[in-house]
Amino acid sequence: MKALEVTGKIQQGKLTLDHPLGIDDFQEVKVIILLPEASDHDPDDTPIAEIEESLTRAFQEVKSGQTRYISELWERIESE
Repeated sequence: MKALEVTGKIQQGKLTLDHPLGIDDFQEVKVIILLPEASDHDPDDTPIAEIEESLTRAFQEVKSGQTRYISELWERIESE
């Protein structure tokens, strides 16, 4: 059996794939649906307003000279 991983959505009980498969010669398939747990957090799900706020704050810190060398940040990370 060959496996393909695709993404899609379930709406009104029907599965819709995000992109066509491009396969025409199979008559039956087995479908396994993986639903994310409520506790799963996708880093890409960060709200845009939160990202904009963080970028604005970072830009203000740079403008006011509140920056650190990257080596200092790595030292702090490695010491934890």
